This record gives sequence, C-alpha cells and structure tokens, in this order.
Amino acid sequence: MNVTIRPRADFCGEFCIPGDKSITHRAVMFNAAAEGEAHITGALLGEDCLSTAACMRALGAEVRAEGGCVTVRGRETFRDAECDCGNSGTTMRLLMGLLAGRGVHARLTGDASLSARPMERVAAPLRLLGADIATDGGHAPVEVRPAALRGARVQTAVASAQVKSALILAALGAEGESTVCEPLPSRDHTERMLAAMGADIRAEGCTVTVKKSRLRCTDVEVPADISSAAYFLALGALRGEVLCKNVGVNPTRAGILRVFDAMNVRYVLENARTVCGEPVADIRVYKSPLRAVRFGRELMPSLIDEVPVVAVLCAFAEGESVITGAEELRVKESDRIATTAAMIAALGGDCTPTEDGFVIRGKKALAGGNVLSCKDHRIAMSAAVGLAASARGGQIADAGCVNISFPGFYGLLG
Repeated sequence: MNVTIRPRADFCGEFCIPGDKSITHRAVMFNAAAEGEAHITGALLGEDCLSTAACMRALGAEVRAEGGCVTVRGRETFRDAECDCGNSGTTMRLLMGLLAGRGVHARLTGDASLSARPMERVAAPLRLLGADIATDGGHAPVEVRPAALRGARVQTAVASAQVKSALILAALGAEGESTVCEPLPSRDHTERMLAAMGADIRAEGCTVTVKKSRLRCTDVEVPADISSAAYFLALGALRGEVLCKNVGVNPTRAGILRVFDAMNVRYVLENARTVCGEPVADIRVYKSPLRAVRFGRELMPSLIDEVPVVAVLCAFAEGESVITGAEELRVKESDRIATTAAMIAALGGDCTPTEDGFVIRGKKALAGGNVLSCKDHRIAMSAAVGLAASARGGQIADAGCVNISFPGFYGLLG
C-alpha cells in the first residue's frame, strides 16, 4: 500500500488520539495473569496489542473486545502454548518474564522483523532469577520452560522498560525479594499498574524492589498515546495550531515536551489530571520558529519512539541539531538511525547518521519527495509529517505498516 501526502500550508484542529500502546499491552497482559475480571476502556486495538491479546488467549485467559472496551478474565495458572507475537517486541519480551516462573512450557514466535531483534538482553538477566529460557542464537523463537525462581539483585545494562518489566514480572513469582537497578530511569507504566493491582512493589529513582505477589484484576482507562500524538503536535509546531486531547504525560514518557522546550516550540498543557494513576492532559501546540537542539542519552528512555519525528522537526529548524545516545534505534522494527536519515534525505533535508544518532542541518523549507517506510510504522508517520510540511508533498511506500500502532492515522491526518 502506497499513500500520497499533499502539502499543507496550514494545519489546525482538535484530535482524539488512540490509546497508549504501552499501557494497553500491560493492561491486557497483567489482568490476564490476575484474579477476577477487568474492563479496559480506551485500549489501542492496533496489530501489536492484538498480538498480546491473542497470546493471552493461547495461554488460557479470556480476552474479548466489544466496541471500545476490552474485557479480560484472568487466570493464575496458564497452559502450555505456542504464542505468536507478530511484530510486537513488547509482547515477546514481557511474556518472557511473565511466564518464567509459572510452570508452563511456552514457545514464543514472531514475524521476520521481530525474529531479527535481540532477545538475549532479556533472557540473560532473567536467568539470574533462575529462569529457564532458550533463544535461537539470541533471537526468536524463544522457549520458556518451567523453573523455580529465586529473588536476586539485577543490574541491567541498558535503561529499557521492556527489560525492567520482564524482570519485575518474573520477580512476582520468585521466592524472596528482587531488586532491579537501571542506569537511568525508564518508563514506569509497569510499576504503576502492578501497584494498583496489589503487587508488593516499590520504586525509588533507578531501583525497583519486588516481592512475591498475587494480582487482582483492575479496570484501566487508557490515556491517549503521547508517541502517536507527537506526529500531530509536530505538524502544529510547523504549520498551525493543534490540540490533542486526553494525552498521557507521564514524566518517564514525556521527553518530547523537554525537546519542545529546547526547540522553542510554544505549547501549553490544559485540563491536567490523574487517571488510573497516570498523569493526563490536553496538549495544545502553536506554530513556532524552531531552533536547533542538542540532546543525548539522558532523554532517550523517555523519548526513544519519538526520535524520528523529532529529527523531522530538526530538519526544519534553524541551525545544526545533534542527537546522540540513540543506539537503541538500531534494533527497532528497522535500523531507525539509517532509515530516519534516509527518510529525511528523501524529503530534501540534510541528515548525517552517526553511530548513535544524527547530525541534522536544518532548512527553512524541504522540497518533499518519495519515501520508503522500510515497513516501520514510526518512519512512515514521521515521513507523513515531513511531507505535509514540505513544498510539494510526495508518496510513502509500504505505508500500511502504521496499523501496528495507529490504525486510521492517514484518515485523521487528512
């Protein structure tokens, strides 16, 4: 599927963005492993989250979607299963931890893209708790076998919410106390949700301590995904005024707002509130004279998914922007350092990839052109922003990959 994006001299509007993907994954998976029944409203029903739902059904939980609500009836004991995680790294990595101490034999598979992504980064620290996990040369398929887990102190090599979450989920079934330490704080949706579900968990700085716990099903109202809102907010900064409603602004996820501050983007948070333990607000962005920015590793845990669209903003900003510490982008759905640089070049911009990021020399205007998505949803949506703000627009090849995280993106953009 190819999509043509026409240039927009003005881009103004009020948008209701789909639910947060990270929170939807966790709400479905954690409730499927808990006692009782839960209702999840505002859930994202993109392909990745549907993969999580399918895996939990394969393991014996009841998961059904009716209208805008997902109902989950959990079970504390799973059955042996083969779980197809599709393209979802979150599904596979979190399941590795969730299943590690539950006495089941599970085989986790995925599509060609997921099968090329590293899984030992999760399996190795889980083995420190006693997990019996095998990978295929560090990749999927992954086998999780029955094992008795014991508490331990684990220092992770990277600040990754997926690695941390897998360890926390395994620790729920381990004897004794477990402590997970990260080099930098990563997104904390897992800690917030598990605490609400009755887990014995406490977090302080870069450290999370967990004791063996049973979970109770808890209703979840999923806020809009700030990663998905970022594309519309970026177009507002480039071309007009945009209001995105009910967006999750958890500080561990809202690094893009810190980048907006540095880039001179004018925005306000309206109607700030807390929903199911998560901070939420309406975000209004105004057209702004953008300036170049420099940022690095300290922002990556709260920003990693938005880096490609931030790079597009930098391509329109005055001066030279430098992004470092983003080597994690190399192991996403595509090598996002290479594919982001190629996408900006196709738009007519000036972006030099580095080992761990980019050097981007901004221009007041980009010509536009034809872009390859490389079947990566973040690249396709970032390209759509650049094309809409360009002089002549252009076409995105393999554009249907946006359904992984944002079904209906192009319709809303139009």
